[in-house]
Amino acid sequence: MPQTWTGRTGWTLTCDGTRLTLAADGRTETFDGLEAARIGVSRLGPRRALTVAATDDAPARRLPGLTGRDASEITEAVARIVTRGKLRGALLLAAERRPYFERLLATRVRKQRWIAHDDAAAILAGLPRHADVLALLTPAERGGLETLLSPEERTALAFLAQDHLAQVSRANDEILRRELATGRPFFARVEKSPLTEEQARAVISHDNRVRVIAAAGSGKTSVMVARAAYAIRRGFVRPERVLMLAFNADAAKELQERVDSRLGALGLPHAGLKASTFHSFGLALIGEATGRKPRIAPWVEGGRDVEKVQEIVDRLRDQDLDFRFKWDLFRLLYGKVSAAADGGEPDSYDPTAKRAGFGTYRGETVRSEDERLVADWLFLHGVDYRYDEPYPRNVADHAHGRYRASFHYPAAGVWHEHWSVRADGSPVEDVRGYGDVMAWKRKVHADHGTALVETAWHSIMDHSGFEALARDLERHGVALDWNPDRPLPGAEPLEHERLARLMRTFMSHVKSGAVTRESLRDRVAANPAFDTARTRLFVDLYWRIHDAWQSELEATRTVDFDDMLLQAAALVEHDPRLARWDLVMVDEFQDTSRARARLTKALLRDRGTHLLAVGDDWQAINRFAGADLSVMTDFAAYFGPALTRRLQTTFRTTQTTADVAGRFVSRNPAQITKSVRSARGAGGAPVTVVRVARHDAVPAAVEAHLARLSASSRPAAAGRTTVDVLGRYGFDQKLVPARRFDGLDVRFRTVHRSKGLEADHIVLPNVTSGTYGFPSTIPDDPVLTLAMADGDAYRHAEERRLLYVALTRARQTVTLVTVTGRESPFVLELLEDPDVEVVDADGVPAGEVRVCPGCGEGTLVRRDGRYGEFYGCSTFPRCHETARV
Repeated sequence: MPQTWTGRTGWTLTCDGTRLTLAADGRTETFDGLEAARIGVSRLGPRRALTVAATDDAPARRLPGLTGRDASEITEAVARIVTRGKLRGALLLAAERRPYFERLLATRVRKQRWIAHDDAAAILAGLPRHADVLALLTPAERGGLETLLSPEERTALAFLAQDHLAQVSRANDEILRRELATGRPFFARVEKSPLTEEQARAVISHDNRVRVIAAAGSGKTSVMVARAAYAIRRGFVRPERVLMLAFNADAAKELQERVDSRLGALGLPHAGLKASTFHSFGLALIGEATGRKPRIAPWVEGGRDVEKVQEIVDRLRDQDLDFRFKWDLFRLLYGKVSAAADGGEPDSYDPTAKRAGFGTYRGETVRSEDERLVADWLFLHGVDYRYDEPYPRNVADHAHGRYRASFHYPAAGVWHEHWSVRADGSPVEDVRGYGDVMAWKRKVHADHGTALVETAWHSIMDHSGFEALARDLERHGVALDWNPDRPLPGAEPLEHERLARLMRTFMSHVKSGAVTRESLRDRVAANPAFDTARTRLFVDLYWRIHDAWQSELEATRTVDFDDMLLQAAALVEHDPRLARWDLVMVDEFQDTSRARARLTKALLRDRGTHLLAVGDDWQAINRFAGADLSVMTDFAAYFGPALTRRLQTTFRTTQTTADVAGRFVSRNPAQITKSVRSARGAGGAPVTVVRVARHDAVPAAVEAHLARLSASSRPAAAGRTTVDVLGRYGFDQKLVPARRFDGLDVRFRTVHRSKGLEADHIVLPNVTSGTYGFPSTIPDDPVLTLAMADGDAYRHAEERRLLYVALTRARQTVTLVTVTGRESPFVLELLEDPDVEVVDADGVPAGEVRVCPGCGEGTLVRRDGRYGEFYGCSTFPRCHETARV
């Protein structure tokens, strides 16, 4: 009820709960909400007065004649109105939204229909945080809320204090519990084998964005098929509004066949439900939107894209001498620079000088990678040089030994010192007195009148110093004759095909990420490590190839896959009506590129669309083909708030194999944690490592193993036993015996092509160290990081996942073959696992393998030396660890 106070001097102040009305001096004023703070009470001795604070338009006023009791009541009323004024907007919004939110939870639980995040978020949108609301109040105001607010306002404030998403989660847990119970007959029949509880949980979780992390062999296809059937059966979607996207044509065909078969068996409608590859879907979408379905370039569709790059390069080299020179320069010199920040690991050894180092094109061993660049540059220019040449005069003194120069050019009598210093003059390595040594050597040449040219580490590693070196040598009469086709007796260069493949990989990432010339230039300029002559040369070559590629597409009126996906995404972004699917499911999500991710996101309307993305970050092995693992690992950052479900029961491998593979891949802390359980229960044969003495003994060891499997295989009536021999490279096929084995169906595949497949037994025939070992030590060129997603910094991260894929193809046993002294570092890790055994070529348990204590990546092997036998690290010359016999 309104309350009025009257002053003895004739003024009145009325409070109606939300405002104050003051009548004084013949006029009436209203003070709403926060304006009420202008009303106050002053005291001068025993006298009290009502005060009105000044504004820009009116002076302050003092109205006497206020009693002490009225003063207290007015002070309380002002505090109540001001506090309510501060909270009014938030409390009105909370009071409005609360019944909708509570009705959503109650209705959905009653109907057993999942509460999607976006449905709850639409109701909760704009609600302020409880803490932010309280921050508007003074401590005194916060302490008096119980008396200052009405019961309705206190209820609204309490609603703001609730964890709404936790309430949604609890309600969904109850829906899930009820659905698992009432839907048990459906989940038992939807696939040929009943769904597990974790599979059923993934199916029921009909949220807007669900990420399903599925272990190898955990039945992810069953979840996708069951999700389609469940959503149609419950009336959530119509069949023609379900879209299933797969990574390749085989997977799309299997999805379509499975969904048609299973929904048909259940009597559910499925006409119009579409399973497609991203590529087929994108082409159809463009055709629908533009009236003209594009055609994929035949060299792209046929998998001859690297060959096309080589054709373009050959044509450009024939037509343009500048391109030819730059291509050969990068291939022969720039392309050999290690991706490692420390300059790479030694790959050669000079027994005469007893020096580990880097092999040159001429066949010698130099100390450092930058010296190799100088030596190779000289060789390709036809320069006769001597490396580490002794100075002809005896200049040794008490502080300096015999002087040997980096390079010497005997025909011109010119000496060349290559200094290991940075641009600021500091030594690359922490060598005490290095500056004094440089000064002494310069003085030697000055004192004896010998010609000296100089280069430095920093200008050679970024290749900016070669032009100055050329000028200096020519000034001293050294002829330079560049010949990229000169026979190379020593080290191998970067092959044309490999550089073409690098260009094609770079192109895939540039296109997928919609990287422009300007943005690429900005990336180079923003990172000093990339702002080098090497990077600028690569980028220049790339755009020449890119432009020629695009010209060929235009001339043939075709597109490539990346351009097509981006065009499809842009069309949907421009016209959201093209996105007419309510349920979108994506398979093999760990292999999704940024172009695929953009198209997927475009298909998701602001509200009402449901995305189910199924994949396994442990099986992400296609970064080279444009895949961006962060699309899956940072799923919410790409697509919005998401729910994660896990499939951790494998129906393929034994528990032993699952444990070994899981422990191995989980050494990388960046992998998403999973605990994989075998549906068969505990046990299973150990993972076996067969260790042979020499590489040429590998085929015989594989043959002997297959013979043992043949002898122990099941009778023919029970079906043939399948054996997949998985090579890291296609040329590993030569290690597979040609003859047939009774009862066995033996097939060779590369590990990459084995993904999604399985066999009774898996054999990996060449798990050794080296450039073409497993892991492959062919590094990604550092320029790729300019265009592609950030890679995993863990050593051999993708190769580790590749071996995990190989291990988890097996239903029964896994056997790895390695060579003594050339064991893969992966083998050395596996040997630490209690569920891994080591045998010889005959299957007999082998002796202990001694891991090198120095590097941890090699083994100690017996060798003959000057003083007899000793143990040395198998990775020599990279590691010099030795031990006594």
